[in-house]
Amino acid sequence: MRLLFTCLTATLLVLTAVHAADTLPASISDQAFWKIINDFSEEGGDFAFEMFMSNEASFQTILPELLNRVTPGGVYLGVAPEQNFTYITALRPKMAFIIDIRRENMVEHLMYKALFEMSPTRADFVSRLFSRKMTAVVGPQASVDTLFAPLGSGRGNPQLFQENLQAIKIHLQKTHGFTLTARDLRAIDYIYNEFFRGGPGASFTVYGTSYQLLMRQTDAQGRNRNFLVSDTNYQFVRQMQQKNLIVPIVGDFAGPKAMRAVGSYIRAHQAEVSVFYVSNVEEYISSPRSVWSAYCRNIGALPLNARSTFIRFGRGGRGSWLDPMPSFLKTC
Repeated sequence: MRLLFTCLTATLLVLTAVHAADTLPASISDQAFWKIINDFSEEGGDFAFEMFMSNEASFQTILPELLNRVTPGGVYLGVAPEQNFTYITALRPKMAFIIDIRRENMVEHLMYKALFEMSPTRADFVSRLFSRKMTAVVGPQASVDTLFAPLGSGRGNPQLFQENLQAIKIHLQKTHGFTLTARDLRAIDYIYNEFFRGGPGASFTVYGTSYQLLMRQTDAQGRNRNFLVSDTNYQFVRQMQQKNLIVPIVGDFAGPKAMRAVGSYIRAHQAEVSVFYVSNVEEYISSPRSVWSAYCRNIGALPLNARSTFIRFGRGGRGSWLDPMPSFLKTC
């Protein structure tokens, strides 16, 4: 009887574990991906600054502590442009949603998606991103400095720019079948032209370091975990893009639709939010009280676990820091 009881208990534990396992998709079809974007997104809003790259030089510093707090898997939520790729490659989530009030940010992520998918290597990627031909062969084990050096500091190639721009639009509209609006296409023109004109030595935000220097930043232990630091990191993000598992959404953190739709999707797949990178967005929605309350309710609608963690950023030298999401909800 004792043996039978032990066997039954073990069986129940296995069945419980199977039942609790998430059902997040291993990949998403183009049609489903585009439907999620359209169905979950809100009307786009404005932001005070143009932000086509991160201006948070310290954004990697929290990674050693964060990796001790959370385990791979689950769902990653984020905001803003390319810094999310570094967090994603470090955290290894099963799926990611990038939620930003600016429709331009969603369009930029689609531009990035096309560049990742069209570029088998890091060298191909940076060459396409900045419309500059590589003047030397860069191997898969090359450092970030070695990766960027063959791009040079001169002007981009106008012919390459036009070819790449057309290829991006064809890839998104024809290969994937995404129905971009005229405004979306103009946004791609504008954003991609900024990278072409500025090159790797430019800052694509009002305040911040250059793109190339940002790729050289390290975590608190002196390790660079950037998505371009190694072929392994780059390929992880590229594969997620190819599987349509990095989904950009237009939404206000305190809005009525986007956050709740993302939360409902995660819950329906029996999954949980592992990390939510909110940057300093909370500074902009802290008042009036009704807006902050709406944000609190939206966070409360997300499926969390005891380890779910915020990544926040503070101006004035504070930099990046972590906060547990469950304890936030108790005082929000």
